[in-house]
Amino acid sequence: MAHPQKSRLGRGLSGLISAGKPPAAVAAPPIHLPQAPGYLEVQVHLVEPSPYQARREMAPEQLAELAESIRSEGLLQPIVVRRLGDRFQLIAGERRWRAFQQLKIRSIPARVVDASDASAASMGLIENLQREGLNPIEEALGFASLVRDFDLTQETAAERVGRSRASVANALRLLALDSEIQGYIAKDLLSVGHAKVLLGVEDPAIRSVLARRVIEEGLSVRMTEKHGKAARAPGGSRPARRKSLASRDAAAVDSIQRKLSSHLGARVAVLHTPKKGRIVIEYRGNDDLQRILERLGVERADAL
Repeated sequence: MAHPQKSRLGRGLSGLISAGKPPAAVAAPPIHLPQAPGYLEVQVHLVEPSPYQARREMAPEQLAELAESIRSEGLLQPIVVRRLGDRFQLIAGERRWRAFQQLKIRSIPARVVDASDASAASMGLIENLQREGLNPIEEALGFASLVRDFDLTQETAAERVGRSRASVANALRLLALDSEIQGYIAKDLLSVGHAKVLLGVEDPAIRSVLARRVIEEGLSVRMTEKHGKAARAPGGSRPARRKSLASRDAAAVDSIQRKLSSHLGARVAVLHTPKKGRIVIEYRGNDDLQRILERLGVERADAL
């Protein structure tokens, strides 16, 4: 017995969807548009990504999973776009749009809205925040874009995205940290609580060494506060000579990270302390892992 085709556009829209048979040319299940103004079937090649996208990374494996979900279950929610001449610019739904590209489906359901640059950036950030798909650094960069690119105050930016001014201000403070430490936060190697403690350590070299120590030794926020206070104390735990050594260590580690990243064609984090350390190599899916193994001269892992 034939099963009825599934057709969903997401929460709150189910009552607007009409039933029907899938067009023969579409590989995915049928995707029906709500019978309401502002919804169109737009050509995928006429859509371009937003320059205000807060998300910096899209894991290939997650994108592949989304594409497979759309292939088998249909699209749960249309993308949101605005018109730019005879083309469209994404406001929300870049991963869905890229999944349609992977599936080679020519058109995609979209809600078309009128939006200024500031409104488009706000709506895109709100959508990402609601989905809880951004890491703390991506959130901070999104808030910074609203403040910098559209001349908004922190309070106005907070109102636009439904956050408190204090939460926006605290997020923006993370961008005062070194790029190395921001990278640790983005990879969830350091928590926002640890970051707040590190912001209180003025010396960049000491801050960098403390961040690596937190990761290597698994220090709690409270223990990090204890070490941070010792570093801030007058004539504290690290005299000038040790500061100089820490600076040289940080520079050497940065150099090693850059060389390894260049050689492997991948992000590399060198977590160094005087007694021990760890090298973290980031890869994107099985194919990328195999490529890195070959660069390292390691036998291919055929089981993957």
